[in-house]
Amino acid sequence: MKARLIPVEEAVGMLLPHDITEIRPKEFKGPAFKKGHIIQDEDIDHLKRLGKDHIYVLELEPDELHEDEAALRLARAVVGEGVAFSSKIDEGKVTFWAEREGLFKVNVEALYQLNLLGEIILSTRHTNFYVRRGEPLAAGRAIPLVIKEQVLEEVEHLVQEKGPLLWVKPPVLKKAYLIITGNEVYYGRIQDAFAPMLLPKLEKYGLEVLGVQFCPDDPRVIRSALGNAFAAGAELVLTTGGMSVDPDDVTRFAVAEFGAEIVAYGSPVLPGAMFLVAYHEGRPILGVPACGMYFRTTVLDLVLPRVICGERITQSDIAALGHGGFCLNCPECRFPLCPFGRG
Repeated sequence: MKARLIPVEEAVGMLLPHDITEIRPKEFKGPAFKKGHIIQDEDIDHLKRLGKDHIYVLELEPDELHEDEAALRLARAVVGEGVAFSSKIDEGKVTFWAEREGLFKVNVEALYQLNLLGEIILSTRHTNFYVRRGEPLAAGRAIPLVIKEQVLEEVEHLVQEKGPLLWVKPPVLKKAYLIITGNEVYYGRIQDAFAPMLLPKLEKYGLEVLGVQFCPDDPRVIRSALGNAFAAGAELVLTTGGMSVDPDDVTRFAVAEFGAEIVAYGSPVLPGAMFLVAYHEGRPILGVPACGMYFRTTVLDLVLPRVICGERITQSDIAALGHGGFCLNCPECRFPLCPFGRG
């Protein structure tokens, strides 16, 4: 990069190394042209009106990039499906947003490697959170005004090796079924509190709830209800209650006897320690413990979006939720705008 003093007529296509101030008494005082501006033909008359017959400009070497071009190459390299960005770059910064509704995914390790390169950065929201179309997801920028092209080549090589850094997985499950267990509810001793909490949550994700079935603490009846749910076309079943170690809590045993594979029983998330994840012929069954009645946000809110968007949850996925899995139980819940689940 070279700095030269030249006539303004010869400066077209070159970079300003500093702001050029304009003062119009009682009207305006500020930068008429900002540092890094690429001088255009139409700028010449304006510069002369500011008294600039000669200016300092920067000339890029063949292996250098202006901050705006660097940001654009960064954006083109890192985006995957469901993520968009504007080609209008402002002072070397590019912003990304969700092109569709779904689960926002970040390749966290590749993001870390990118930010180790220096001279260019990418800052994102947390991975594995549900987003709506148009929501901001990330922003990136070049740090200096001019950077070496080699840095962007390393970014592009990283993406070739690791795949896109940012993408949004669309929902794939559309039909759910709710099975509520417990003698106390089935026999009318208390009023059910699960359905009022869970139905709005399922509908928020666009799920059609095919049915709500109440069952006593009887494994045979619960197994029958599971069969009814899948026969009705459910792609996802939620069972509630019967998840603790009490002798009357038999729901998880009924799920196993139905032939489902128990992937995880218990989670390092509070609220949600007695959470169950199982699969029957590839279709997920999520067992919601009693906390689902009392807490607005539980482990279900961390797992459900991933399940809806087609991810198969593993024991490793559940174990990883321990970091950030402690809910602060704030007087006013602002999830997901809080630390819960953001390990």
